[in-house]
Amino acid sequence: MALARVPAAARLLPSPLLQYFFRPFSSSASPLRSSRRRSSPIAAAFSQAQPPHAVSEGQVMEALRPSSRRPWKPTCLYYTQGKCTMMNDAMHLEKFSHNLMMDLPVNTTAADKVKPQKLDYLLILDLEGKVEILEFPVVMIDAQSMEFIDSFHRFVRPTAMSEQRIAEYIEGKYGKFGVDRVWHDTAIPFKEVLQEFEDWIGNHYLWKKERGGSLNSAAFVTCGNWDLKTKVPEQCNVSKIKLPTYLMEWINLKDIYLNFYSRRATGMMTMMRELQMPIVGSHHLGIDDSKNIARVVQRMLADGAVMQITAKRQSATGDVRFLFNDRIR
Repeated sequence: MALARVPAAARLLPSPLLQYFFRPFSSSASPLRSSRRRSSPIAAAFSQAQPPHAVSEGQVMEALRPSSRRPWKPTCLYYTQGKCTMMNDAMHLEKFSHNLMMDLPVNTTAADKVKPQKLDYLLILDLEGKVEILEFPVVMIDAQSMEFIDSFHRFVRPTAMSEQRIAEYIEGKYGKFGVDRVWHDTAIPFKEVLQEFEDWIGNHYLWKKERGGSLNSAAFVTCGNWDLKTKVPEQCNVSKIKLPTYLMEWINLKDIYLNFYSRRATGMMTMMRELQMPIVGSHHLGIDDSKNIARVVQRMLADGAVMQITAKRQSATGDVRFLFNDRIR
């Protein structure tokens, strides 16, 4: 049975006033922690890609037009990990964003057009890492108001690879974005990531460890089945942990997109191109992709789409049952 919708103020972690204004990326139940490692160059704390020049921020979509034209800022990735030590540095705050909400604005008129949803919250997840998971980002939005609620973001350190292979892997994956240093400074093993994530969803009243089971009135949204059908089970096997019960079902946005718009989309970039939405940040940087997928979800909700579970894993056999007849294969 789903719990009643919890007011936004009650869902936030300790020190709600401070967190609302300064820590929208709150990302874990633990207080903001200072990194014990040496500080990295500022350039390593963010995605360096700029949004397209041809389309201004106010032209992203009619339903989600920002109330003001604020210049886009790259996100401080130390901050998303809860490890930014420069929150008192005015120059740092001027150059880098510490507020994910600014990239996910909602027009109240558009929110009024959202159809009733069976779920209260949507957790947009877009993993990175083909050999082992390297990044676990989740953006949480309200399924009815479309508002950004919170995010969880952790870089993940592989457990079955040599240090030399990890260094090569990270250089190839994140070096091109200039964020390889922040990865090395903050990444933790997948088992620890899941422990912190369980604290996070627990603090939002979405799941209780002692009860197990699926999420409470919430669901993961992925752009494809790979993240939860294939990669998480593989990583759990490598990390020698049991697949968590809350990762047994999800919404494949490709299937929702196909059934709602009656056209097939091979991925996030196709959806954004068809919806005439410019990408913000860097493609294949997980937190940026999760943010862009969340923008697509906002747009679809404003257009009248209903988000519903598209796939469920059978706990007894591990087989996945797909719930839509017309789906992306």
